[in-house]
Amino acid sequence: MNSNNSILNFFHSKQTIITLLFVVFYSVGVIGMLLPATADYFLQLIPFALILSFTILALFDESENRKKLLLYLLFIYVSSFAIEVAGVYTGALFGTYSYGNNLGLKLWETPLIIGANWFFLVYTSAAIFEKTSIAPSLKVLLASTTMLVYDIVMEQVAPTLDMWDWKHPSVPFQNYFTWFLIAVIFHIGLRWLKIRIKNKLALTVLLCQFIFFVLLFVFLR
Repeated sequence: MNSNNSILNFFHSKQTIITLLFVVFYSVGVIGMLLPATADYFLQLIPFALILSFTILALFDESENRKKLLLYLLFIYVSSFAIEVAGVYTGALFGTYSYGNNLGLKLWETPLIIGANWFFLVYTSAAIFEKTSIAPSLKVLLASTTMLVYDIVMEQVAPTLDMWDWKHPSVPFQNYFTWFLIAVIFHIGLRWLKIRIKNKLALTVLLCQFIFFVLLFVFLR
């Protein structure tokens, strides 16, 4: 136990350094994807970047009931993965789309990492607004809107990065509506279970990823 606390205290004492390393990490990622000579290599690292981000976030987690939080994150992973599988096979939820090859191993035509992306976004957006004193209902709304804005930007570059591709001329409104609705449900679940996520690094990590997609959108379009 003391050893674990020492490791956590070490990481927390180095928060500024780790923040800078995240900025450098995603900056290198943008450059690597923009250079033709390295683009293919960096595209294959997308799943590992997400795993690394959540691993670092876990070291900075200060939530009170971690067991309940972990169980809920597992629920988000399983349920969101099932939703995505249904979406791929039916087209009824988000519209008609298919996943590419740069999100790693697939099961039922759906990358296993996609559930982790959902709980990553729920976790970070909830942590950002948990620090505020606004009403719980407003926290749910703002956190869900944050996820929606993130998705809107990500959708603009996802086909170029071979993450997924739409069978429509443009991203259907149905996708954004369903995405927002699912986000709201997941965040309501957090409030209902009285899970209060606390993480000092959440804003940094989410912003790094968001700016990463914004820059790719600007330079790859």
